Amino acid sequence: MARMVVLTRAEAEQRARVLRVRGYAVDLDLTCGEEVFGSTSVVRFEVLEEGADTFVEVRPAELLRVELDGAALDGGELLEGRLPLRGLAAGEHVLRVEARMPYSRVGEGMHRFTDPEDGRVYVYTMCCMADAPMVFACFDQPDLKAVFEVSVTAPEGWTVLGNGVASRSGAGRWVCAPTPPISTYLMAVAAGPFHSVRSEHAGLPFGLHVRRSLGRYLEEDAAELLEITRRCFDRYHEIFDEPYPFDSYDQAFVPEFNSEAMENPGLVLFRDGFISRSAVTDTERQTRGIVIAHEMAHMWFGDLVTLRWWDDLWLNESFAEYMGYQVLGEATRFTDVWTDFSASRAGWGYDADQRPSTHPVAPAPDEVPDTAAARGNFDGISYAKGAAALRQLVVWLGEKSFLAGINEHFARHRFGNATLGDFLDSLARASQRDVRAWARAWLRTTGVDTLVPRVGESEGRRWYVDVEHRGARPHRLALGLYDRAAADGSRLVLRERLEREVPSDGGRLTVTLEGPRPDLVLVNDLDLTYAKVRLDPVSWGTVRSALSGLPGQSSRAVVWNAARDMVRDAELGPLEYVRLVRAHLPRESDDAVVQGVLAFARGFAVDRYLAGAERAEALELLSGVCGEVLTTAPVGSGLRLTAARYAIDCASVPEELLEWRAAGEVPGGGPVLDAELRWRLLLRLSVLGAVDAAEVAAAGGADRSARGAEWVARCRAALPDAGVKEEAWAAMFGVEGRLSNQLFAATAQGFWQAEQAGLLGSFARRFFPDVVGLAERRGPTLAEVAGRYAFPAVCVAEETLAAGEECLASAGPVPALRRRLEDQLDDLRRALRVRAAAG
Repeated sequence: MARMVVLTRAEAEQRARVLRVRGYAVDLDLTCGEEVFGSTSVVRFEVLEEGADTFVEVRPAELLRVELDGAALDGGELLEGRLPLRGLAAGEHVLRVEARMPYSRVGEGMHRFTDPEDGRVYVYTMCCMADAPMVFACFDQPDLKAVFEVSVTAPEGWTVLGNGVASRSGAGRWVCAPTPPISTYLMAVAAGPFHSVRSEHAGLPFGLHVRRSLGRYLEEDAAELLEITRRCFDRYHEIFDEPYPFDSYDQAFVPEFNSEAMENPGLVLFRDGFISRSAVTDTERQTRGIVIAHEMAHMWFGDLVTLRWWDDLWLNESFAEYMGYQVLGEATRFTDVWTDFSASRAGWGYDADQRPSTHPVAPAPDEVPDTAAARGNFDGISYAKGAAALRQLVVWLGEKSFLAGINEHFARHRFGNATLGDFLDSLARASQRDVRAWARAWLRTTGVDTLVPRVGESEGRRWYVDVEHRGARPHRLALGLYDRAAADGSRLVLRERLEREVPSDGGRLTVTLEGPRPDLVLVNDLDLTYAKVRLDPVSWGTVRSALSGLPGQSSRAVVWNAARDMVRDAELGPLEYVRLVRAHLPRESDDAVVQGVLAFARGFAVDRYLAGAERAEALELLSGVCGEVLTTAPVGSGLRLTAARYAIDCASVPEELLEWRAAGEVPGGGPVLDAELRWRLLLRLSVLGAVDAAEVAAAGGADRSARGAEWVARCRAALPDAGVKEEAWAAMFGVEGRLSNQLFAATAQGFWQAEQAGLLGSFARRFFPDVVGLAERRGPTLAEVAGRYAFPAVCVAEETLAAGEECLASAGPVPALRRRLEDQLDDLRRALRVRAAAG
């Protein structure tokens, strides 16, 4: 059983009172076979209280030897990953633990991957949040920071990477330079026959690394990746007083990585999907740049100064999220990053904040009692909402005061730990504003404020807007006032943009101005605050006829988000939304907006909120959008690639897709059907029943890459065949199932298709008992993957909801699964409400 081992806050506080950890000497042997690796940990620590009792964590396949100050301890006392240390004398101690540790196939601890394309093997660690004891014995909590000295024995021909510069010390032996004090969850090693591109900047070695089979694609992108890295590095040194605190900066793109990236000091790990073998849009390159800047921000926010406990996760993630967008926009060619945030990222926060599982950006300490509770907070609130809140803080406080507070925070807590209170102390000293009141309103509360304008005209050629504030937070925002162009009523021109403050605690904002009322009054123009907005009736009428003529992609993104929220709140019919998309999206010039709108329209409006003839009409409308973009967008543009992808996804019959496949390209200027587009097309043909399992297998035989294997799993599971569905289900949920995290996700993504509702009903009922058993057997990471990808979201029925609620009412789901099910069931309730409202 792979249950998550939970550390409580109380246990961590008690251990921090009695221990100071000086250093770890970790020696890893990666030559022990396919199932285990050797791990020897020597931990130097000081006990502060005479006779103290504590414990060290280690989760081995086999515990070989334990010594404390040279005396053997009974390894038989190891229970659920904890080895007790009793009656410790005050003073310095040395603990030595030798073990064989299990390799992971789901991204926990030391993950091992064999590339199906060439048979080469790669390993890497993922110690966050509580999986460091699957790599080495440690006191695993963020406030017991220590120096790490890591050495590795690896097969000949491998490269070893670590937190410090790794050097060969003999045949197959590598030694990493000692680190400054860092937390256990940040210890990192990656090893394998990498393809590497190395450089130097500001006197430090920089490196890019990927598995050998993707080497040629890394070479194509290396110049851009290094340019972004250098520019962001220099920008952080312009705004931060504290210099980069580590001895090198390696970025490794690794296979089957569960997250987008992980901010290990000196060795950032990214999912290798960022190194694409096929065409990508400029928006996707921008997204990759945002992640690079985000992870680099963590070198200060999280690595140099680390949270004391996981209730302050926002001090890591919200700051890195905000700085990632801001710094990339300031330092590189990607200057319009906040439109991307509005179009594609902000909704993650809004959606999470309207679910029963919502929590404050900075929850109270007792709201995060253990690591299981903390794990659920790696969500849209800690990332997207937190970043939006910080953006609003900068608007409200001023960038100069904000950066001054940050720099004092770094200076006071470098290589240590800090809390929300510590950060507010630093911010208060740098500003004359009441930052504690701001924090209480923004960081300690839940839910989304809604701003509803009422616009009218009064005597004497005056007009007014009265903004109703449904919520309690103060907001500093922009009101955009737009008029129809005299010569072209489908085009809008900006009359004026007003910056105003909406008072807290439901206070109203009223503005009265001379002249006729504008045709469009846009609350939160430029998306400077975090709030849902509505449009008055006249403004909504203007939007329906002239949205594509609104100047400024950021302003258009605000309107599209307002429409999205209205659909989710059952105030705008999903088919009416799709008709708005059909009318205006073909003339949208910003690919981030196009991607964001199509993702919601296809994934939610069509597949969850509509059924029957209305769903078919919506698919036809979206196909029309894509066809028009393919007719008008420049050849080679990201807009054409986005349109081609969604044209494939929205196809209701296979004939046109078969013609594209035969031609090898999209007619009229491309794009060419490269590997990813061909697989995407095959997936849609699989859903429509236009190909069979043999054809899918033949395509897999022609593409023996890891991504090819994932596509095979996805396409096969999508076939409308009961026998094939049963096989896919057994692969995911059978007791003998051993799919890796990525192959499980791919199978689940293919399995649930709205077109196949008649085939899927029985599986929807089986999902809940089967996923509970899977989570118990295979652990929290796969529980989250299953909850995210294998949930029957397209089975929008009261029966599905009842089965899910019955499951949640039981004690069966482990915490990682329970949180996913809570969120998915709330989304299902919302889909049922939207359908009911639409009739």
